[in-house]
Amino acid sequence: MWPTLFADTLRHALLALGALTLGCLVGGPFGLLAASRGWARSPILAAAALGRTLPSIAVLALLVPLLGVGVPPAIAALTLLALPPIIINVDLGIRSTPAAALDVARGLGMSPQQRFARVVVPFALPVALAGVRTASVEVIGSATLATFVGAGGLGDDIVRGLQTGDAQLLLIASAIVAAMALGTEIRR
Repeated sequence: MWPTLFADTLRHALLALGALTLGCLVGGPFGLLAASRGWARSPILAAAALGRTLPSIAVLALLVPLLGVGVPPAIAALTLLALPPIIINVDLGIRSTPAAALDVARGLGMSPQQRFARVVVPFALPVALAGVRTASVEVIGSATLATFVGAGGLGDDIVRGLQTGDAQLLLIASAIVAAMALGTEIRR
């Protein structure tokens, strides 16, 4: 049981990490676009809000005809799940930069790029990272559903525990998922 749990934990973590990385690579620029271009903000945030309402299992089911079974639909669905909190928090973090701080930087002769790097990023980073933490908890918890498209992970153990009535396997796998998710919520 333990070697299987270890392998499934590693697979679960890799699925979540892959989706979270893609979520940051896609969501960060969209959050930046929403914050910096007024015309883009409403549609981007509306799409992010819509993404929050979609059940993960439904997204998986919709992606199977397009991507087949296995890791690709699982990563795609988990990435879509990670996007809303990342986009929303990057936008919020950037827009919450105090105007006075930007005025001071402008008065010091900083270029727009310098203002962004030295003023906006330090103010926006804590809020943006809160979005990444939220996304990581959601992705780790929802990665258990990857079992239904053949992507593996701890969802396999949870389903196996349910099917066979193995309460120990079910509880251990569930506890590992919960510990992984809670571990991402620890503030430094």
